[in-house]
Amino acid sequence: MKVLVTGAKGQLGSTFVRVLSSSYEVVGTVRDELDLTDDISVRAVISEVRPDLILNCAAYNEVDSAESCPETALAVNAFGVQALAVMAAECGSTLVHFSTDFVFDGNTSKPYSEADTPNPQSVYATSKLLGEWFAAETPQHYVIRVESLFGGKGLRRSSLDLLADALLKKEPVRAFTDRVVSPSYVEDVAEATIKILTRGLPNGLYHCVGSGSASWFDVVAELASRLEMATPIQPITLKDMNLPAKRPQFSALSNRKLASAGVVIPSWQDAVRRYADTRLKYINGNC
Repeated sequence: MKVLVTGAKGQLGSTFVRVLSSSYEVVGTVRDELDLTDDISVRAVISEVRPDLILNCAAYNEVDSAESCPETALAVNAFGVQALAVMAAECGSTLVHFSTDFVFDGNTSKPYSEADTPNPQSVYATSKLLGEWFAAETPQHYVIRVESLFGGKGLRRSSLDLLADALLKKEPVRAFTDRVVSPSYVEDVAEATIKILTRGLPNGLYHCVGSGSASWFDVVAELASRLEMATPIQPITLKDMNLPAKRPQFSALSNRKLASAGVVIPSWQDAVRRYADTRLKYINGNC
């Protein structure tokens, strides 16, 4: 099987390249090689590679910047996915597209399921929802929502990764007490996605997140404990920050649909433990 991975140097894309390369022919691309904002580029690369599977790990994730640069967010997260979907249909490829919890408004008190109606509250969120719709237009597709993604080798740019860096440097750390999430560990996302594909689960939408949920403050407290760092964590609220883009306050996702299909994802606490162990091993020179 030939696999094309977009965003191959990002956290999720690089993880897929690493995990899949031992079993499949993997072609990893970055923006200079496949520009999602350029239909000609998308058509040229996919026509040449003729992949059986396309894993779209590329995205414009600058949530606040998207408010002032909507055209960029839409070009990458929406119309770029449309271009991939068109080519996937032409080539008979399966398209796997990754989306986000931000498509929901957060006005709830229980984890969202795949059956719940999205209601995006920002430009970024709207662009991601449009991407979901475009991805679903290709006959063979999976739309996989992840949340608060963390982990992976190389560059670490996610919120939890940056918080871990600060904790390890004993720098001041702040965390939201009023934003509830279900963090997704890249290793678990990759493993679950591969199971979705190899077991031939029905095409459609799936939530792929760590089991359970917690406030960001509790997640960071767990991380600090696992890293054996006693750095004080300053509690903050979304209102305190006055961010340009509105965040969903309660955006925990339920992974029950995957679990019922036999794809069980470990708890977010277990994921944080494994992530912290890996970070400490690197620090101690054991990896």
